[in-house]
Amino acid sequence: YVEYDFAYNFTYSERPGTLAARKLEDDIPEEIKKRRLAEILAKQQAHSLMRLQEWVGKTVRVLIEGTSKKSDQDYCGRGDSGAMAIFPAIEGVKPGQYANVYIERCTSATLIGKIV
Repeated sequence: YVEYDFAYNFTYSERPGTLAARKLEDDIPEEIKKRRLAEILAKQQAHSLMRLQEWVGKTVRVLIEGTSKKSDQDYCGRGDSGAMAIFPAIEGVKPGQYANVYIERCTSATLIGKIV
């Protein structure tokens, strides 16, 4: 099966006016939809973590997008892979610029490092 780097998953919900809404009955119970989504999310989280772990110990060129949502002391940005990187803001470097970021660790969704 395919191991995607990132995915946006949701439970199925009927869309009024679509061919599927007119021709197919939504006969899957909500509990089953939720269980299936949880299974997919768990698999995707594991795949994403595996992919991002490949960047740990490497330096990535990151376009600084702005301040991190969680701390105004940190910047966030993305490298060529599209993965979000979080790193401490330093004087003289600002959003809109590129920075070389050494990746020290990661979560399943974020690279975490420092400007070098």
